[in-house]
Amino acid sequence: MSKVKYYYDSETLSYRKVIRKKRTTAKYIFVFLLGSALFGFMFVFIASQYFESPKEKALARELQNMQFQYDLLNKKMDEVESVLANVEERDNAIYRLYFEANPIPNEQRRQGFGGINRYKQFEGYDNSKLIIEANKRLDIIQKQIVVQSKSLDEIAVLAEDKEKFLATIPAIQPVNNEELTRMASGYGYRTDPFTKVRKFHYGMDFTAPRGTPIYASGDGVVKRADAGATGYGKHIRIDHGYGYVSLYAHLYKYNVKKNQKVKRGDLIGFVGSTGRSEAPHLHYEIFKDGVRINPINFYYGNLSAKEFSELLEKASLENQSLD
Repeated sequence: MSKVKYYYDSETLSYRKVIRKKRTTAKYIFVFLLGSALFGFMFVFIASQYFESPKEKALARELQNMQFQYDLLNKKMDEVESVLANVEERDNAIYRLYFEANPIPNEQRRQGFGGINRYKQFEGYDNSKLIIEANKRLDIIQKQIVVQSKSLDEIAVLAEDKEKFLATIPAIQPVNNEELTRMASGYGYRTDPFTKVRKFHYGMDFTAPRGTPIYASGDGVVKRADAGATGYGKHIRIDHGYGYVSLYAHLYKYNVKKNQKVKRGDLIGFVGSTGRSEAPHLHYEIFKDGVRINPINFYYGNLSAKEFSELLEKASLENQSLD
């Protein structure tokens, strides 16, 4: 039961009962509620400045984890860029140089993407800069990988072609050293055995007994195996591709026929003395794009440095040729 309150009335000199009007009561209640609301708002505001809500804590942890993941991503991209830079350096300085291909400029390998804004969808966020930079790096790395992949594809083709080239061009002596009597004459001016006139000798003469095996100096296709060329007698011509043709003249007999494919080291014929020849020997010539060149440069495949030096010395002597 609520207490009854009184007040002293000075006019009547008596105590009167305090009667509270409903409007006054409502006003007090309103003021109380307003004050409570203001106090509660201030409390929440102040608390929010110093204390985090569970949701804010969860968002903060998520943001921290995202930052950590982006740091890891950047470290991985650093490693990838380092490996790519090493591969690119070897590609330009070794692989492409060896196979005589032009190096790829760094500007072409690392250039970005022009035109429209590719990263517009990442704008407007608190971490937009971080996200955009990471995506830019990833795009450039991806392009570097594509460029390098295409370069390695090109190198693979060049390597295959180089391997084929090295297998086909003449590279061995057509008569084994142990079968030779001597190296009679080299490329250059020599004395003709029949006219005794000094003239240019376009091949190399290897003296050997009749029937000595003759070997293909490189992979190719036999284009001729006949005696239809003046002075050569029975002879063989092998087309090695890349403009190279080898010729083997004054043969005793053939071991191949026209259009036959041969490999380096295959037995193709035997030493003889047919045609314009003074004694049994092999006359050997090399053509490049239809022009006869010095065969001395094509024996790296089966001669040691010492043997090649001795052959070079003998070939340089201006003596009498055998054809």
